[in-house]
Amino acid sequence: MTTDTLTVTDAVQGKQAGLPARFNPLAQLLHWTMAAAILAMLFIGVAMMTSLTWRPWLLDLHQPLGIAILLLAIVRLLNRLRHGAPALPADLPRWQVLSAKASHWVLYALMFSLPLLGWGVRSAGGWPVTMLPGVALPPIAPVDPVWYAVLRDAHGLLAWLLFAVVLMHLSAALMHAWVRRDGVFSSMTPAGFYRRYRRNRT
Repeated sequence: MTTDTLTVTDAVQGKQAGLPARFNPLAQLLHWTMAAAILAMLFIGVAMMTSLTWRPWLLDLHQPLGIAILLLAIVRLLNRLRHGAPALPADLPRWQVLSAKASHWVLYALMFSLPLLGWGVRSAGGWPVTMLPGVALPPIAPVDPVWYAVLRDAHGLLAWLLFAVVLMHLSAALMHAWVRRDGVFSSMTPAGFYRRYRRNRT
């Protein structure tokens, strides 16, 4: 059975199971917007730890971007729960299916927990989370040096975990796009790119 045939078969099976053939436009927009934002946050976080000169400016950028990721993650999760996700290829090994599903839910957990931990770090340290000049969020943790240390360490550890999960997610995406060419990657691309992909396959 060819890869094209497998792709069509998977789409039919997904449709019969009530699953969409592709991610909807909102899911695609949120995916690529959040991908850019998360990559920016990772680089900003590293830069904050290595540059005292740029740290205040980077921190002013880090805080509202983190809250924006949290809000977008809520919208993305609600959209995912409402519309579902396309079925994975039927010939994909079970361990890869389980890994894909687990990594997606780990990503969701990190997209929620990291901004909340960052918010908690600021609160425990006695600093507000500043969204805009003169606009700050209320604290979510008491001012406490012990809580500050615990939350700060947790935030740092989970940031490294996010970095590792993003690398694995990117590797899997490229494998589906360049090696298997099974339609998984194209299901998250805009319609114009998807049509071009289909033309190139024929």
